[in-house]
Amino acid sequence: MPAYMIVTVRVHDRERFLEVYGKPTAALIQRYGGRYLVRGPGCESYEGPRASGLAAVVSEWPSKAAIEAFWNSPDYQVLKAARQGLAEADVQVLEVP
Repeated sequence: MPAYMIVTVRVHDRERFLEVYGKPTAALIQRYGGRYLVRGPGCESYEGPRASGLAAVVSEWPSKAAIEAFWNSPDYQVLKAARQGLAEADVQVLEVP
């Protein structure tokens, strides 16, 4: 069953973030079976202050297991470490029942 990864992120250096993290992560997501549904800056909160001004990424995956394989892969661990200091992220996973 499909699963979704929902990420909100506060990027401190957008140009460097895209080069060091965004582009290589996009290729890795595709390799693990994920696809972006939406991604970009400019979140606007209608309720609660948390998301205003953040970037958001929603990706669809064939299963939660595919997300876990990506998330725990050695390749992603390197990218995740590179993201530190460039951005603060909140990541949620939702599996469709």
